Amino acid sequence: MSTLDLPHGMEITGPIKPGYETILTREALELVAKLHRAFDGTRKELLAERAARQVDLDRGLGLDFLPETAEIRKGDWTIRGTPEDLQDRRVEITGPVDRKMVINALNSGASCFMADFEDASTPTWDNMIGGQINLRAANRREIDFTDEVTGKAYKLNENHAVLLVRPRGWHLDEAHVLVDKSRVSGSIFDFALYLFHNHAALKKGHSGPYYYLPKMEHYLEARLWNDVISMAQEHLGLPVGTVKSTVLIETITAAFQMDEILYELRDHIVGLNCGRWDYIFSFIKKFRNRPEFVLPDRSAVGMTQPFMRAYSQLCIKTCHRRGAHAMGGMAAQIPIKGDEAANKAAMDKVRADKTREATDGHDGTWVAHPALVPIAKAVFDEIMPGANQIAAKPRHDVEVSAADLLALPEGPRTEAELRANIRVGLQYLEAWLRGLGCVPLYNLMEDAATAEISRAQIWQQLRHKARFDDGVELSPSLFETIYKQETSRFTGGAFDRAIELFHEMCVAEDFPAFLTTPAYEAIVEAGM
Repeated sequence: MSTLDLPHGMEITGPIKPGYETILTREALELVAKLHRAFDGTRKELLAERAARQVDLDRGLGLDFLPETAEIRKGDWTIRGTPEDLQDRRVEITGPVDRKMVINALNSGASCFMADFEDASTPTWDNMIGGQINLRAANRREIDFTDEVTGKAYKLNENHAVLLVRPRGWHLDEAHVLVDKSRVSGSIFDFALYLFHNHAALKKGHSGPYYYLPKMEHYLEARLWNDVISMAQEHLGLPVGTVKSTVLIETITAAFQMDEILYELRDHIVGLNCGRWDYIFSFIKKFRNRPEFVLPDRSAVGMTQPFMRAYSQLCIKTCHRRGAHAMGGMAAQIPIKGDEAANKAAMDKVRADKTREATDGHDGTWVAHPALVPIAKAVFDEIMPGANQIAAKPRHDVEVSAADLLALPEGPRTEAELRANIRVGLQYLEAWLRGLGCVPLYNLMEDAATAEISRAQIWQQLRHKARFDDGVELSPSLFETIYKQETSRFTGGAFDRAIELFHEMCVAEDFPAFLTTPAYEAIVEAGM
């Protein structure tokens, strides 16, 4: 604590390791404090409004395009513009902010790398501050890494991916930083520190502070982001439009407000992204108390389901009309070693997924593993000869109604998938509690979004005593039997705590809005 010069009213409870003082400078923290004091009240009001809207959905009210913003949807406006180094985003790789990952992702051959402080990173104090150190070093071209086990050295290539950063969502706090006795927003903390420490180096390198903004549920949350960005730019003496963002459309409510979100951020936005896994989670979460919305097996709910296809194509049409990029979703597959046939089948799925996206008109896509970069790139190179498809594929033919976005997917409902949900959710949570937010499981790269689907689906099936295709009803006693069978195989590490916490969230009377909220309190209590 004695090594830091803190702004008035700020406390930091996390340990200050060597190098942390270079991120937690007085000037940077003054920006954090200023943004907190200006906007934390609004943030909390908007989070409360999420809860109020949930009450309406629970009462049976539906979702539709907002009548009060009809003029925005009808208008001919466009976004402010897109920087040169973000014109071609055909393949983006995502991952956590640890040093080795940052170097490998930037060197992967992808067009862009989204460094993730959110779903792919457990927000331990060390991960969050260490991540800021790593990204600053990358932007200054000072980053390197030597593996202590293998002795292999890693360094940044001359030509590398464009860096984008995903801060935490509005619902997450940073427990180790208090302003006027209140926790600061994780969103504001991550955003402000990255902007403060990197805008000058990025400008020197002919790039800029680019962000992915997650988990929004309403256009007023986009307005809040725009206000935060505007104040931060003014504080640092940066021109309007210096900060550019891409918003993840990963909630069912945001799908009805794509135009409005683009409009609110029009000076500071370049595109929307179909965050497919969180979107499925949101669909379950928002209609969790409605028995008619019980979904089939997670593995059956893919992008070819009509409601997912409607969401994807609406994103393309909306973005292209406004001069913005429409980014496709994540391919979570990872290479399967030792099984050539299984690996080929997995890579064929990736190829088919990316072919659908590029043919529909998406301007780029996401992959979770460097081995998928050349596969996705080859598809987009063949179908998308230009930098993007904004002008080439306006998709005037697309018409999407509220009913299209809410059409229930079809597919099997099986006990085997319930068991798979338990295994995936539990193993992910155990790794998360140990500080790992991106975990390979069963040949897929799992992050918080996919784990959320697993536990939300379990909760929903239990709440409504869903029937499997064989006619068996999921009773509480059957669930307890299955849960004990599936969890008994896992020991050591943080499994005792994970088994307890995951069970609590699956059987809770009131659905926990996010898995990461109670899990975060667990790691804070553990001193992480």
